Amino acid sequence: MIYEEKTIETIPVGPLGLIPLKSCAELGAKVNEWLVAWRKERESEHKSTIAFAGYQRDSYIVEAQTPRFGSGEGKGMIKESIRGDDLYIMVDVCNYNLTYSLCGMTNHMSPDDHFQDLKRVIAAAAGKARRINVIMPFLYESRQHRRSGRESLDCALALQELTNMGVENIITFDAHDPRVQNAIPLKGFETVQPTYQFIKYLLKEETSLDIDSGHMMVISPDEGGMNRAVYFANVLGLDMGMFYKRRDYTRIVDGRNPIVAHEFLGSSVEGKDVLIIDDMISSGESMLEVAKELKRRKARKVFICATFGLFTNGLAKFDEYYANGMIDRILTTNLVYQSPTLLSRPYYINVDMSKYIALIIDNLNHDDSLSELLDPAKRINKLLGKHRGRQ
Repeated sequence: MIYEEKTIETIPVGPLGLIPLKSCAELGAKVNEWLVAWRKERESEHKSTIAFAGYQRDSYIVEAQTPRFGSGEGKGMIKESIRGDDLYIMVDVCNYNLTYSLCGMTNHMSPDDHFQDLKRVIAAAAGKARRINVIMPFLYESRQHRRSGRESLDCALALQELTNMGVENIITFDAHDPRVQNAIPLKGFETVQPTYQFIKYLLKEETSLDIDSGHMMVISPDEGGMNRAVYFANVLGLDMGMFYKRRDYTRIVDGRNPIVAHEFLGSSVEGKDVLIIDDMISSGESMLEVAKELKRRKARKVFICATFGLFTNGLAKFDEYYANGMIDRILTTNLVYQSPTLLSRPYYINVDMSKYIALIIDNLNHDDSLSELLDPAKRINKLLGKHRGRQ
């Protein structure tokens, strides 16, 4: 059944309101388009009743602003009534492209600035909304998820801060460690995997791929991403391999023990297409090292899939590896800011997540279960069936 024909079995929690902050404006506009289209076409005898007031609109986006003073301080403003609304606030804490003026100088917005703006908008809602939900694709401070020595527990503190301000549900994608939800055990927290979307976009671009254990393999670049790779391998029916980082514990460079080598555990990759799966590409050094090692072991094609493409050290190294045939494709999602330079690269595949986010919002607004959306095994099998049929 296509989603547009979904049968409405529950009334909405409240009229739907979508607030994409400036950092997430482009993605928010796409999500809004999906919601408007579905709700226009959806048939229901109840759509004219009072419980469905404001159900069908030309736009669900609520205008909100987060202006700043010359000193760098800011405030949140919501420009429309949100009384009784089921609000969904979207924020991309990794959008470094936005700037503001600080005492006459231009400052790029950091994750801390984006998080403050999110709190300002929640505060501007001032308890008028029926329910507040936050969609934060890259979970703020998710890499500081556990304490080792005298350190701050930033991610847990941030989650508690949001729920103390009245947030009911937090939706994030591919959290670095999903166990951070233990910080807010009585509130809704979902970490969503874009497995289906990766496979869908890869097969759209690479139509001749053979998805079977004789021709393809899934690789985890480190021990931390094992669960992710195991799931991919299981739903695709492939073998899995893993690299682990051998470190020099006698020295500390830039605050950590330097990596001496990437050691491989797994069967032979010779002549096979390999799919390297991780949650993010930060500088990309370890990903490129893994790709080089796989090519040295005579892998055929190398595809890199990461939910978040941050590319903190630029793209020069990736261009070089592509030119030398070390990598074939890189897939990352539009859940974080993508620079025009990245989008123009011949090896880059942009994985659009707007429809998936719209599905999650629509289900939550109707208080429907998210189970089927969070486990895409059925949809993946259907997609693989179509792909094999075309071949």
